Amino acid sequence: MTTVPSPSVPAPVSSDRRRRRRHVLVGWSFILPNFLGFAALTLVPVVGTFVVAFTDWDSYSSPKWIGLANFRRMKDDENFWTALQNTCWYAAGHIPLTLAASLGLAVLLNQKLRGVGLLRTAFFFPYVTSLVAVAVVWNMLLSPDVGPVNQLLRHLGWSHPPGWTTSTDWSLPALILTSVWRDMGYYMVLFLAGLQTIPAELYEAARVDGTGAWQRFWHVTLPGLRPTTFFVLIMLTISSFKVFDLVQVMTEGGPGRSSLVLSQLIFREGITHGRFGYSSAVSLALFVIVLAVTLVQFQFQRRSER
Repeated sequence: MTTVPSPSVPAPVSSDRRRRRRHVLVGWSFILPNFLGFAALTLVPVVGTFVVAFTDWDSYSSPKWIGLANFRRMKDDENFWTALQNTCWYAAGHIPLTLAASLGLAVLLNQKLRGVGLLRTAFFFPYVTSLVAVAVVWNMLLSPDVGPVNQLLRHLGWSHPPGWTTSTDWSLPALILTSVWRDMGYYMVLFLAGLQTIPAELYEAARVDGTGAWQRFWHVTLPGLRPTTFFVLIMLTISSFKVFDLVQVMTEGGPGRSSLVLSQLIFREGITHGRFGYSSAVSLALFVIVLAVTLVQFQFQRRSER
């Protein structure tokens, strides 16, 4: 008498569902703590800003809906246009100078030099130093009367050196100089990482073809760093337009309004004067400006890739 083998019994569908549910819960257990912090400290305030921008609110009374009144006021506010102009000038100086300095340092410190690790650490160290300490030290260095910078300039023959942070003409250049010194080490590290991804065979082939150092930099290094350069450019643009702490510590927007930037105007209107509706409207304007500049950069990047 022959026995017919019984067909294999498939695993219950419910056990697969329980396994998948367990995996989902484990994933959320890793994500949730960080997401809750992001939602409470970033997402909710950002969404709230979009709402408060259309209200008149001093944080003591109930918000009053006023529509586009804050934006109409912004259009006629001289402080807003001065802050926007100063922010654009700061970005126009900070972005290219930091990009050039960090790229130059990365190319130089990518060589096999004695003590290159120490040099990399030394140039990166200002970025992790307290920004308040950096601002205080640079204020001392740029002191018009006793600062070492002006003493050196006098020794070199400049009889009337700049007043730096005490001058309406030189306050922004002083801020740009300080921020470039502080930030170039961080972006140097990013460029160093990008340089490691360029195959050495490309440089060897270029040397065989008889190219010089500048030709290798222009035709091998720069094309190989295109993704890194684009990322650095985006990061520099965002950080330049939202600069606040360095300006607040070094000049407080002065002398007069010569170094007033948009982030500082937002702080003054909201925290100092209690006009949270108008402060949120300026924040929204700053967000739109940064978004527009970033989208233009992405568009240029797509065209260059084609």
